[in-house]
Amino acid sequence: MDTTLQDPLVGQLLDGRYRVDARIAVGGMATVYRAVDTRLDRVLALKVMHPSLAADASFVERFIREAKSVARLAHPNVVQVFDQGTDGSYVYLAMEYVAGCTLRDVLRERGALQPRAALDILEPVLAALGAAHRAGFVHRDMKPENVLIGDDGRVKVADFGLVRSVDSVTSTTGAVLGTVSYLAPEQIEQGTTDARADVYACGVVLHEMLTGGKPHEGDSPAIILYKHLHEDVPPPSTAVPGLPYELDELVASATARTPAVRPHDAVELLARVRRARGALGEEQLDALPPQARFTEHDNAEDRTSVIPRSLTVPRPLPVDEDAQAPGDGVHRTSRFAAEPPPPPRRRSGPPRRGLVALLTAVLLVLGVGAGVWYINSGQFTKVPAVLTQTQARAEERLEAAGLEVGGIEHEYSDTVERGTVISTDPEPGSRIRKNDAVSLVVSDGPETVKVPYLKGTRLAQAKAQLKEDGLEPGLVTQAFSEDVAKGAVISSDPEAGTERRAGTAVSLVVSKGSPVDVPDVTGDDLADARAELEEAGLKVKVATERINSEYDKGSVAAQSPGADRQLAEGDTVTLTLSKGPEMVEVPDVVGASVDDATKLLEESGFEVEEDRGLLGLFGDTVKSQSVEAGEMAPKGSTVTITIR
Repeated sequence: MDTTLQDPLVGQLLDGRYRVDARIAVGGMATVYRAVDTRLDRVLALKVMHPSLAADASFVERFIREAKSVARLAHPNVVQVFDQGTDGSYVYLAMEYVAGCTLRDVLRERGALQPRAALDILEPVLAALGAAHRAGFVHRDMKPENVLIGDDGRVKVADFGLVRSVDSVTSTTGAVLGTVSYLAPEQIEQGTTDARADVYACGVVLHEMLTGGKPHEGDSPAIILYKHLHEDVPPPSTAVPGLPYELDELVASATARTPAVRPHDAVELLARVRRARGALGEEQLDALPPQARFTEHDNAEDRTSVIPRSLTVPRPLPVDEDAQAPGDGVHRTSRFAAEPPPPPRRRSGPPRRGLVALLTAVLLVLGVGAGVWYINSGQFTKVPAVLTQTQARAEERLEAAGLEVGGIEHEYSDTVERGTVISTDPEPGSRIRKNDAVSLVVSDGPETVKVPYLKGTRLAQAKAQLKEDGLEPGLVTQAFSEDVAKGAVISSDPEAGTERRAGTAVSLVVSKGSPVDVPDVTGDDLADARAELEEAGLKVKVATERINSEYDKGSVAAQSPGADRQLAEGDTVTLTLSKGPEMVEVPDVVGASVDDATKLLEESGFEVEEDRGLLGLFGDTVKSQSVEAGEMAPKGSTVTITIR
């Protein structure tokens, strides 16, 4: 059964702009819908906070913080936020709609992925998180559900609802924020997070992509949390024999239980991922995971013909002299220890006849083999791994490998440090003749541009100017202004003249024009009320339903917004007309005591006045009432009782 049919928002127009077409997903904090922006005629996603949480200021603040944080990123691998607003009890974000699926959907359907596919997904995820980390934010809830894969192959990171400043300390007393399978030990034990918590989660996600399963399983969340605190994430190759040790090393460094041992942010982890990819061959990158291999074989003999790397004697991970973490002064070491090879067995007994002839033949073969080796391989080498290294260091390694340094190009990069290598041609690990040339592309760091002066510029023109200058329009809010025309820009954040990276989102405040005081038209005839509001520069809408009120039938019983509000010129005031007062039957109170009569009349909805005169100063019995018992009178009207 389609549960979206029971969703009250489906089919509605939210905030007079967003037509809700279908429910996409439901979370603990919000529901996501596919919707259409009727102004711009584009499909988008609406993230609507559950109404039960909208009254909680902390939840609303987190919701709005997500909008502002993501709007500042404006990264191609981050789901963009277009708008944020409220409509009655609904608080919403209008976001980019990504047609496709989540990484969780892929893993659920396919299980383990090929190394190339896993790295193809991980790299844009790290690029997005790297931009967030360098902008001062931590995601705090990285998991496959928050990695969206579009039908066009684009990878985007979603759900920055738990985002925090890198410098903030978040207490998790009473509740652990995030998902238990991806929480870093320090999040669990100390309740603190920084960029390295996202690095840890990405390491767990990489392990899951390579193996098809989470590294720590348990019957309860408490067991999983305990394992994160006390057990290392196992190497992927223990679950999928034959995976290269470079991938084991990536997972080991990203998921180190001590934060200081991990890459300090997603940018550094991305550099290590690229370096590992460059060290892998095509066959290693495209190796099928076990379940894919088995689908191609029909019998046990074929399956056992694939000889996996031994699980009992893991190979040592290499120590790369250039993989030193910034500022730590030590080399990264592996968690794996190598066992020494067994000594060669010696043959017992006297030498056989013909040994001299045999040795001669062996030497002859070796001599011929050396010649063949030189012809086929001796004149070739591999392009060394120089990505993320300084230009000078890269040139030294190329020369040491017997290669020439070809052309050097420069490009801007948001993720690769200025002066270090972005890419090579041919790529690292490629087979190349000695003395051939390798071209380098060196980073100039992030491209920076100045925020233009936009005050007084119409919104559409301001957005076009930002894009022309290499920036992105961000969140748009409105405010009253006495000196800036309606629809023009009042200010920007960052301010004009501020230098920012190219692609940074700039938030704009747009003028609603001069404020208009809303006049009080309750009790007025509809025609008079409409004329007064329109004269003030406001539009009028009449509600379809009418209500009982003290005012005459057809008069204005209520208005929204009320008379104590300010609106912009052209805004709308909704008028609700009166059905007249509600008529109520007057009870009989003659002969009753004053207190009983008053109570009975007030419970029926009437006001009560007493008429004692001179004779009733000390009396306590009702002798008459101004409206006869059984007659109908307007609710709220006054009934006078005479006391004698």
